Amino acid sequence: MAVYVDQPLFPFGRMVMCHMWADSLDELHAMADRLGLKRAWFQCPPKASWEHYDVSKGVRAKALAFGAIETDRYGAVYFVAQREGRTEVVERIDRVRQQAAEDALAEQLSQVEASP
Repeated sequence: MAVYVDQPLFPFGRMVMCHMWADSLDELHAMADRLGLKRAWFQCPPKASWEHYDVSKGVRAKALAFGAIETDRYGAVYFVAQREGRTEVVERIDRVRQQAAEDALAEQLSQVEASP
């Protein structure tokens, strides 16, 4: 069981926010309590499409220090798709991630080859 945070991408006033979610609600709320988040900030249906907290970059850093697992920008969508059995979404994200990894490796190799 684990708690996850994705990349901070979502502007909210002067802050940049990300999502925090977990394998279970107990874990999610336990981490939220540890971070000092108000239960009123919990996002769930019908207000949101899935259960999570929106957290700032600073809170995200604390969550990581407390053991949360960092994911990429697709982490939340991937998690929800897996839970809902939406294999086509999971497979599409797997392909996108694989392509990104291959592109990053190719870029690194080209930089090595270009250096004196």
